[in-house]
Amino acid sequence: MPTEEAPAFLLASAHRRTSHVPVWFMRQAGRSLPEYRKLRGKGSILDVIRSPEIAAEMTLQPVRRYGVDAAILYSDIMVPPAAIGYGVEVTQGHGPYVPLPFRSPADLGRLRALEPEVDIPFVIEAVKHVAGELRHIGVPLIGFAGGPFTVASYLIEGGSSRDYTRTKSLMRSDPTVFAELLSRLGTLALDFLKAQVSAGAGAVQIFDSWAGILSTGEYKNHVLPSLTALMDGLASLRVPRIYFAVSASHLLDLVASSGCDVISIDWRMSLSAARKQLESRDMHQALQGNLDPTCCLAPWEVLEKEAIATLEEGQGIGHIFNLGHGVLPDTDPAMLERLVELIHSVPLDTLVDRTSDDQ
Repeated sequence: MPTEEAPAFLLASAHRRTSHVPVWFMRQAGRSLPEYRKLRGKGSILDVIRSPEIAAEMTLQPVRRYGVDAAILYSDIMVPPAAIGYGVEVTQGHGPYVPLPFRSPADLGRLRALEPEVDIPFVIEAVKHVAGELRHIGVPLIGFAGGPFTVASYLIEGGSSRDYTRTKSLMRSDPTVFAELLSRLGTLALDFLKAQVSAGAGAVQIFDSWAGILSTGEYKNHVLPSLTALMDGLASLRVPRIYFAVSASHLLDLVASSGCDVISIDWRMSLSAARKQLESRDMHQALQGNLDPTCCLAPWEVLEKEAIATLEEGQGIGHIFNLGHGVLPDTDPAMLERLVELIHSVPLDTLVDRTSDDQ
């Protein structure tokens, strides 16, 4: 558990009081930063991150520029299947591509166990470097992995999809094989995250981006078991476990039951409504989010107003300010700099006192 001297991000993750609401941004290391574009070059992200020095530098760039309360490792959710030789490509601007998608039970044999020291030494080295740099300024590093369902959808569809017909078809027609696929991907994610934490990551986030396409019944029966097993496997690491999915407000109760410590909410559901729903079921996860990323493209007066509203919705304690999805490429870094300054300038007690007055 975090101590009183722990970074604000870790305290908020544990639903503890801080002086201010901590803030970081999903995709804070990315195309919106000119220093990133200068370093990134062309080619696959899977090739870029094989250089620990470059991956570490890209992870640190937004911390230096914005002064955020947490860094997130520059990596990709498809690193584990690519590292074990499944056959994954990630092209710039087009996302993951799997030339030989998952099509039959025989393809389960292509998912061998991850051997971190052999398969992802570049990730381990990058994490060690970043964690060492951040330790001097008291900023934790977030390691991450893709949720079993989301990674499975890429492997089955062969890439991005609008309707996920092949994924849903396998889920319904052969639930046993589908469950085994998610179980193996969950183990892959667990080993990937354990390696990051062992190297110095102080928190982990599960990006299950496409889980929101499922109904509550589908999620409960086909996804929740592997997610719960993943959360259980991470429990012994004693670091905050964050879960994020897009358009998944209808899954809130199920996500909370998985055992995660922090739930990242997109902009479609208010933070106050999410907190009220969780507390009514005696669940008390911290919440992360959830400013609409497009607000960062608006004039400062608009962004400031929306950010304050998000802070008020978050109610202070147990809130990590973030966007409801990733930073958009056209975002002006200066706007994010001002946004971080604004979030840090609002004392937590004013938000807590306001909540008490409203009640």
